[in-house]
Amino acid sequence: MKFGTKVIRAGITPDETTGAVMTPIYQTSTYHQVVPGEHKGFEYSRTQNPTRKVLEDNLAALEEGKHGLCFASGMAAIDCVLRLLKPGDEVVSTNDLYGGSYRIFTKVYQQYGIKFHFVDLSDASNLKAVVNEKTKMVWVETPTNPLLNIIDIKAICDAVAKDVLVCVDNTFATPYLQQPLVLGADVVVHSVTKYLSGHSDVVMGAIVVNDTALRDQLAFYQNACGAVPGPMDSFLVLRGIKTLHLRMDRHCKNAEQVAHFLESHPKVAKVFYPGLKLSKGYAVAFKQMKNFGGMVSFSLKDDSTGAAVNVLKRFKLFTLAESLGGVESLCGHPASMTHASIPREERLKTGVLDSLIRLSVGVEDIEDLLADLKTALS
Repeated sequence: MKFGTKVIRAGITPDETTGAVMTPIYQTSTYHQVVPGEHKGFEYSRTQNPTRKVLEDNLAALEEGKHGLCFASGMAAIDCVLRLLKPGDEVVSTNDLYGGSYRIFTKVYQQYGIKFHFVDLSDASNLKAVVNEKTKMVWVETPTNPLLNIIDIKAICDAVAKDVLVCVDNTFATPYLQQPLVLGADVVVHSVTKYLSGHSDVVMGAIVVNDTALRDQLAFYQNACGAVPGPMDSFLVLRGIKTLHLRMDRHCKNAEQVAHFLESHPKVAKVFYPGLKLSKGYAVAFKQMKNFGGMVSFSLKDDSTGAAVNVLKRFKLFTLAESLGGVESLCGHPASMTHASIPREERLKTGVLDSLIRLSVGVEDIEDLLADLKTALS
């Protein structure tokens, strides 16, 4: 099936009991057993739920993977992947990444004897200086959050040994624009909250893998630790995914025009968007992505928090809020919001300046969005 058919059909069949075309919400915690251990494939909804199972199968198909697992949040999904590590293991991560990922790496798992190296992975050769026999995982975001840097997934996979897990946070690109497993990655992670759900009404995470043994390890932690989503949320995400390809086309189209508008504005110092041909990551993005995504970041010539706040306060359509990927346009200030958990000196090293503003460009009429930007920057 082509992608536009998969979002609607993959892993989804009419309900066996009623014939319902849409996957029912199995709002139940437990299931009947004839005798202990003899049941219809479901025992307890922390372990498995029919609505969640359909979503997991659908997500796996969209990522060209074999196994999907859903979690109560994107951070719960990341936490599950990190449970594969043991004290003494080392992880190489991109140095420009979501603040929540940085926080769980450095404030939670580092205290258990796991070492994290933060490296500019936009050049795969940078791995050589830090990878050693203790390296068990490489953590990749591409495009990165919030600077939209691009990492060559295949080059990273080729640069590490086969026993090193390459994990890709594919939240910004979605499987519609990029499929890391096809490029050689071992694990794909999503904040389903964002583009996959697409309507700012669900918090959820997901993992997709091909290796069955790896899936079994992750499923053990999913069940044992219990950070699973409910059936209503699973239903809502299944509903949202059906328009993923349509929404992403509009997100990408609008973001491109927003990026070009900002590029020519006299108050803007720099625009971060991989679709700009002079962007450092353009060639790799063009190669490994179907389009360039719906995220745009920019810094101001007046590089101060105050200048950024003044712009943010004047927006009318771009709503100042955490998160991204919904149909509505959002704006944010990474230094004080999504990336506040990263020390300022570390943020500045990667280019997350005090004036940096991140836009999640929605699917509204582009003329209205451009007018809002013009007013905010006036």
